[in-house]
Amino acid sequence: MDVETKELIEIDYWRLSSEESPEADSVSNITNKVSDAANFLDCLGRFPAALRGVEHAVELGGGQGWASCLFKRLYPSAHVTATDISQYAIGSIEKWERLWGVKVDGAYDCRSYSTREDDSSVDLVFCFASAHHFRKHDATLREISRILKPGGRALYLYEPATPKALHSLAHWRVNRKRPAVPEDVLITSRILELAGRNGLAASVSYHPSVVRRGPFETIYFGVLSRMAPLQKMLPCTANFEFLKPVSFVARA
Repeated sequence: MDVETKELIEIDYWRLSSEESPEADSVSNITNKVSDAANFLDCLGRFPAALRGVEHAVELGGGQGWASCLFKRLYPSAHVTATDISQYAIGSIEKWERLWGVKVDGAYDCRSYSTREDDSSVDLVFCFASAHHFRKHDATLREISRILKPGGRALYLYEPATPKALHSLAHWRVNRKRPAVPEDVLITSRILELAGRNGLAASVSYHPSVVRRGPFETIYFGVLSRMAPLQKMLPCTANFEFLKPVSFVARA
């Protein structure tokens, strides 16, 4: 499938889903995302420098925007903008605003590589378990670099990542688990390379959490959590941090 076809499938999923469409009022959807909130908070708390003094935060690929609402609850003085590729997803953000008792400052649909934000206007860009859905990683990191203020940071939280040699196997596995929407797994070295190409200092930290895993995954990630050298050798959940240097020079 080409990029455009995959993007259209992603957009339409949120329109047709019996549990996640704008008209749906699914209890399982609420409980699943509230359960994910614990992982989101755990990952977010690992990056205190990225959270310090945030005035404007933008979420990419936020789905229904529940993480943006939670972020706004934690940092009420920050200007928080939620985005997703699908208007049918972000159209449900009012449900989460009611649940968390907040009102985000902005919400709109866009590709991860084509936001409405001004140049050098954002302190923090974040996404939670969604960067592996982005179809154009080079363009996305270029867009992040464009909108971040010098000294600003971006976080890819709780992402499936893999060495390049094992990408085909990891890709097959995730698409076998959830065939409704085309999935991918981030190639760690490629993301770091593309970040550098777009003027971002990048680092990765592995996060083999066993929270909300199936029986086999619990054993697999449990082993990885006890054997750190394996985390970079095998597919593993990871957090990526990107920093736009104060002395940033735009890519020609």
